[in-house]
Amino acid sequence: MKIDNKIVWITGASNGIGRQLAIDFARRNCRLILSSRNRNKLEQTKQQCADFTKDVYVLPIDLENTDSLKKHTQEAIAVFGKIDILINCGGISQRSLILDTDISVDRKLMVVDYLGTVALSKALLPHFIQNKSGLYVVVSSVMGKYGSPYRSGYCGAKHALHGFFDVLRMEHEKDGVKVTIICPGFVNTDVTRNALTGDGSALGRQDDKTANGLRVEDFSERMIRAVEHEKYEAYIGGKEAKAVYIKRLFPRLLHRIVMKSKVR
Repeated sequence: MKIDNKIVWITGASNGIGRQLAIDFARRNCRLILSSRNRNKLEQTKQQCADFTKDVYVLPIDLENTDSLKKHTQEAIAVFGKIDILINCGGISQRSLILDTDISVDRKLMVVDYLGTVALSKALLPHFIQNKSGLYVVVSSVMGKYGSPYRSGYCGAKHALHGFFDVLRMEHEKDGVKVTIICPGFVNTDVTRNALTGDGSALGRQDDKTANGLRVEDFSERMIRAVEHEKYEAYIGGKEAKAVYIKRLFPRLLHRIVMKSKVR
């Protein structure tokens, strides 16, 4: 498929991957709905899109408030009368050992990274079915395919996304609904700085692997190619993305590799 001229709703659009996707979709003359919790940052994203399109609508949402998402979905549909693509990019990461992590942090990770995305996608599903077309793009992680220390709750939530959206694809293929799951490796964004620690506070610092990861511009370009090729799943990154295949064939070997690396 070609994404040019599509109506695209992007969560997590206030920074990082979501913001870059908004800019790149704007370059392709798409009409955009931008969502996250932070209106001011969304307005900044809108300004960065302004050189390419004027059809940008800012719609703040909080994925943790799942009860509000049906109402926000109705508003999003009303903006341009239709939605072609939902980019589920909103979420939060983690950096804490299981033993040191309060259960409230696990709960927040599951609500924001899994249940919020599921609730929003379910709210939009009748619209896609009615139109006999629609594409969910789910930004998961390579951590949705294998685990790594300090990310237990994050890994759990991302693994759950794969199970849910694999089934959604199966159940609604007949309705023209498609699903692409994108699994980033290390991308140079603020994801680590914003990651939750054991008490729920933000880590507040960058790590070397994230800092040396893919430029967000390069990641966005590769992600859009995967979407246009209607990939079921795409693993985008360096060695950490290739590790998905090692996990599938040689799980014990991957365990050893991860344990030998500097995983924090």
